Amino acid sequence: MSLLSIKNIDVHHGLLKAISDFSVEVDSGSMVAVIGANGAGKSTLMRAVAGVLPVTTGSIEIAGEDVTKLPAHARVHSGIALVPEGRRLFRSLSLEENLLTGAYRARPGPWNLDAVYDLFPWMPERRDQSSRLLSGGEQQAVAIGRALMSNPRVLLIDELSLGLAPIVVKQIYASLLEIVANGCAVLFVEQDVTQALAIADDALCLLEGRTVLAGTPAELNRHDVETAYFGTAAAAPGRQ
Repeated sequence: MSLLSIKNIDVHHGLLKAISDFSVEVDSGSMVAVIGANGAGKSTLMRAVAGVLPVTTGSIEIAGEDVTKLPAHARVHSGIALVPEGRRLFRSLSLEENLLTGAYRARPGPWNLDAVYDLFPWMPERRDQSSRLLSGGEQQAVAIGRALMSNPRVLLIDELSLGLAPIVVKQIYASLLEIVANGCAVLFVEQDVTQALAIADDALCLLEGRTVLAGTPAELNRHDVETAYFGTAAAAPGRQ
């Protein structure tokens, strides 16, 4: 049984179908990348899985538990945590105070302040610093740490590397390897295709809300990824 199972979901914005017949399975300790151009529906997908947006049809399960109809706060208790696009830290709070907000509905598990500080060793000496003074990469690390404080079984990360320097992205990706080593599943949105395929166990490409390409990085050649990403030609289906 997959830890996260999404089966044939549709998501609407009013009358517009933003996600159409989307399915994916994410196992414990694995990372699945969702790639695609702006407007492909990636952020809508993540918000729907997190419970911020309703699913019109289909189902979302965590370890066999159907969470499709649960509100966002209840999904946190079921083991889903979202790192939103743009980080969305509380600018009036310190680094540590931002982390602690993630523990409000925490499940039992290994993640606490000490564990997050071990994952990001630069944080303890900056714990009292205002989040407004952190760089983009530091804010992303805090946003990930905040999500981990809820002890998720599934970590959702929207636009992981957006606006970050390459060296910072490398550090963030290294932290993900430690996170999945603890058994967490990660579903992440990434516009940098090279970065995504370098670390993901599986990847899929969205175009206008539909999966147009899916498979392991070894199965996806550059030409098919490019044509699927930009919708310039019919791409090979991969493992759809």
